[in-house]
Amino acid sequence: MDWIEKTTRMKILTVDIGTGTQDIYLFDSQWGIENGYKLILPSPTLMVRKELQQAARAHQDVLLSGVLMGGGPSGWGVFDHLRQGLKVYATAEAALSFDDDLQALQQKGILLVSEEEARTLPREIRRICMRDFDFNVIREAFHLFGVSLDDLTAVAIAVFDHGNAPLDISDRKFRFDYLDERIRAENRLSAFAYAAEKIPAQMTRLQAVANSSRDIPAQVIVMDTAPAAVLGATLDPLTQRHERGLFLNIGNMHTLAFRLGSEGIEGVFEHHTGLLDQAHLEELLLRFAEGSLTNENVFGHHGHGALIYSDQPLPMDHEDYNLVVTGPRRSVLQTSPLKPYFAAPYGDMMIAGCFGLLRATADVIPELREPILAGLAGKNAAVAPWELEA
Repeated sequence: MDWIEKTTRMKILTVDIGTGTQDIYLFDSQWGIENGYKLILPSPTLMVRKELQQAARAHQDVLLSGVLMGGGPSGWGVFDHLRQGLKVYATAEAALSFDDDLQALQQKGILLVSEEEARTLPREIRRICMRDFDFNVIREAFHLFGVSLDDLTAVAIAVFDHGNAPLDISDRKFRFDYLDERIRAENRLSAFAYAAEKIPAQMTRLQAVANSSRDIPAQVIVMDTAPAAVLGATLDPLTQRHERGLFLNIGNMHTLAFRLGSEGIEGVFEHHTGLLDQAHLEELLLRFAEGSLTNENVFGHHGHGALIYSDQPLPMDHEDYNLVVTGPRRSVLQTSPLKPYFAAPYGDMMIAGCFGLLRATADVIPELREPILAGLAGKNAAVAPWELEA
């Protein structure tokens, strides 16, 4: 494949885009993995919200254009803007960031315009571009420190995608059915990663990220955030002490747990972090481990759902730890009697998702498997950055 470098050096940019932060790690096959450059920056949805707040303070109407991206803070910013009596214009593709039902968005006050109409709106209306992934901005940030991203082999990006649910189907159910489908089709965490040209049509946020990456002269891989974080957590050697284990990613918006064993994924449940306190989460985890957690236990509490594929209970009586936890809200279980272990692959919890993206890329792109696995195992040349030619 002509996008793979002919030399022994390989560079892969990984970007894990969450609600609070976007976490960026640059893998270079000729360095030790701890020498990879990393950035922890505000998430794109927070950046959009900040622009909306600035526009509100200036009493400006806004135009949202671009592509579908993550909602949350950006959506809250839009509806705050409307409540202040200011106008929000949006192209259809940008508006889909907040709801798949465009008619419902219009009823809430968003003014839908075509791309042509958007170009004719008055100049004093503030323009805000919607997108999860902006390669040019990231490239410029690295360039300011003398690091080039013009010779990348691949770019791997993670976002959370509910999918484009039909209007008569709950988006919670639609997403969880998708998780079930992927696990049954390909029972491994990297089943949630795709080459850009193989993304399922219903995963519209993943599609939008791939479309935002079309001009990058490298292979593009996209993945769901929570499986990426959990896959990254498995790279912490201490998490491999037990043959089977319970892994949990507590994100800012969603909490997702996997039971993992020698045969792959034994179970999964997903809930909304804001609806969980320590006691409730511990109850779910214990029932998940013993095999008694039902889909209704989670979905009926406004979560996404639960499925258990193995009839063998998962032991929760280990002397060292009983579950592995990662994610920005992991402090929910800081004092838990369940003895959580807070994974820190290669010494850094914040970029666990980036390491998971890197490991998934090894499965998605077989040509890259050997050098990636060698790098993750510390078997590459481990050349110091100053020993390489610019």
